[in-house]
Amino acid sequence: MTRDSAVQAAAASFDAGRLQAVLAERVAVPSESQDPARAPELLRYLREQLVPPLERLGFTYRILDNPVAGGPPFMIATRTEPGAALRVLSYGHGDVVGGYAPQWRAGLDPWQLRIEGDRWYGRGTADNKGQHSINLLALEEVLRTRGGRLGFDLVLLVEMGEETGSPGLRTFCQQQREALRADVFLASDGPRMAADRPTLFLGSRGVWSVELRVNLREGGHHSGNWGGLLRNPGVRLAHAIATLVDARGRIQVRGLCPPEVPPAVRQALQGLRFGGDPGDPVVDPDWGEPGLTPGERVIAWNTLEVLAFKTGNPDAPVNAIPGRAHAHLQMRYVVHSDPDHFAQHIREHLDAHGFDDVQVIPDPLRMEASRLDPDDPWVGWALDSMQRSTGKLPVLLPNLGGSLPNDIFSVDLGLPTLWVPHSYAACSQHAPNEHLLGPVAREALQLMAGLWWDLGEPAAAALAQPTGTPDRP
Repeated sequence: MTRDSAVQAAAASFDAGRLQAVLAERVAVPSESQDPARAPELLRYLREQLVPPLERLGFTYRILDNPVAGGPPFMIATRTEPGAALRVLSYGHGDVVGGYAPQWRAGLDPWQLRIEGDRWYGRGTADNKGQHSINLLALEEVLRTRGGRLGFDLVLLVEMGEETGSPGLRTFCQQQREALRADVFLASDGPRMAADRPTLFLGSRGVWSVELRVNLREGGHHSGNWGGLLRNPGVRLAHAIATLVDARGRIQVRGLCPPEVPPAVRQALQGLRFGGDPGDPVVDPDWGEPGLTPGERVIAWNTLEVLAFKTGNPDAPVNAIPGRAHAHLQMRYVVHSDPDHFAQHIREHLDAHGFDDVQVIPDPLRMEASRLDPDDPWVGWALDSMQRSTGKLPVLLPNLGGSLPNDIFSVDLGLPTLWVPHSYAACSQHAPNEHLLGPVAREALQLMAGLWWDLGEPAAAALAQPTGTPDRP
């Protein structure tokens, strides 16, 4: 049997309804990691939905406690073959965000897979149950086609707390370093650049959040009696934020920006179109850092966004000058930024502009930025494999615009990281009506079958050499 046979078998498995059947069962498990009452469901997902198929595929497994007390569990499943010259680490997460059932469109239930045309609705269909289900089903077809052999060793790490910030993941990976030892990392999460464009990304932007507060006095005071005499915290905070990011979204603090867009990154992003799919918002052409393309602004640069701003009572305003105001801001940042000093840069900037009454309170949790060099040999290998399987020229994104715990795999474990997403940007991830696109899922099965097959070939084993240190902040 041949590589083409495996790719065709993966497509046939979709047409026979195998992915639909598997995903229906997995969506039905309400594995909401943000709800402590759902903790038993997290363990049930591993034991009932993943362990049986993995055992059939020849994996041994361990379900392990989180090093964070009370944290969600992890699973490491391992499949080895005598004489294998390559060891691959893959990853997925079985937890989901809240279902928000009352907010879903009539006829839809977050815990029931429903197919309407090309859309497969259900919580986790896009993030991440659908994606790791595609990878496992493609793996099964390769094993079947190859007579029970892969040609490489495979380690699968599944976490059940990604939607709560992956608590304990870094420490767990450090503790399990030997069990997670590998030559390359291949996994699926996040969206394609466009629904019809197979995509490879090599890392992610980091995320850092901060709260700005202005606390001037207790309670409000009548705006007629005191207007013109009392500083307004909402006005103060609005002007303070305006010194950080201007009216067109450009960051005004040099210390919050990266030094440059690397030439290899700029080259990879040339000619790529962002947005334009049905359901996508319209891209604002004059927003963000001037002189950059839309792709460079979202993939290769930093952004500072105001996520929430409150002063007084917006839902029921009264004739009073409020005493307080606060806002939540978020940085999405690329490698070679300075996240260790973001708070210091903001503090110094606000002080220099006369806003010493604005408190800067950073969130202690952050996700680091990371990116594999686009010139790494594994990148060309993956792009070639994806094109052979789909007949399409895949998109290369040096990193995802969003954030994933990629730095744990690329920096802490020292692995070349390859991410092949099976969702798309308008999938309503984390929102009501989350869905997977059927045609994308079918194509994803084919390209993953090709990737698994090619990992068992001598050309992949030859790449299992030290590749240097991945880019890091």
